[in-house]
Amino acid sequence: MTRRHTTLLALGLLMMSVVLSANGKPSHGYLVASDDVKIHYLVMGRGSPIVLIHGYTGSAEGNWFANGVADALAKNHRVIALDVRGHGTSDKPHDPKMYGDRLWKDVVELMDHLAVDRAHVHGYSMGGMIVTQLLAHHPDRIVTASYGGSGVREADPAWADKAPKDKEGKDPQEEKASQKLRASPTRDQVALDAVRAGFGPEPRRPIAIDLTTIRIPVLAINGEFDGPIAKTHRMQRELKNFKSVVLPGKSHLTAIMAGYIPELYVTSLVDFINANDRGK
Repeated sequence: MTRRHTTLLALGLLMMSVVLSANGKPSHGYLVASDDVKIHYLVMGRGSPIVLIHGYTGSAEGNWFANGVADALAKNHRVIALDVRGHGTSDKPHDPKMYGDRLWKDVVELMDHLAVDRAHVHGYSMGGMIVTQLLAHHPDRIVTASYGGSGVREADPAWADKAPKDKEGKDPQEEKASQKLRASPTRDQVALDAVRAGFGPEPRRPIAIDLTTIRIPVLAINGEFDGPIAKTHRMQRELKNFKSVVLPGKSHLTAIMAGYIPELYVTSLVDFINANDRGK
């Protein structure tokens, strides 16, 4: 097949994806990453692209579609949500060497696969770690960066000691959310253990990034009982354009739990992206 034919085929597949995703339901696709791991992704809506990256043990469907987050974003944007390798219906290698940096590289490869030059990128928990890696390695590919249940913690212990203490407590629905994650039919605990091992030994070193060089808008949304100050103290100090939203009464998992998702999470994320969309 010639390069021209390959390009036309890729464009045709992209057009088909847009048509399929315009009916209010996500279309499904697969990317075979450069190391032959198959990555599942969903696409819905039209407009400037948003890449959504779920948390550890989660999935694109559970983290974004089952609770209405993707629906809200897809009203004005093209939502792209992947199952991180080791999760959902993506391949689940059992070798820790197949994870680590591959997690953020998969996002870049998916953007290339879908002909997305730049996108708004939002990650929850582990997804936030991946967002930080993308900011460190490919800030030119990101329009806005936003975090849910995560942030960039202080790398300097002296600065960490200066941060005000977070509130202690727990949302009563946290255990229900945890049970739901553990009951996922696509869960592969050996693969999940490999994902965690791929992050490196404990205590993990902070991701190397100079936040003072980041000029794009950045948002963090965290539950009141999920260490919002510890996760954002450094971001408040070093980022040029940063906003922190704290969800009253919420813990780590309940901030986006289906049936308990506070309107503040959705409206904060949608308003942030709309206000900083490069098309406006």
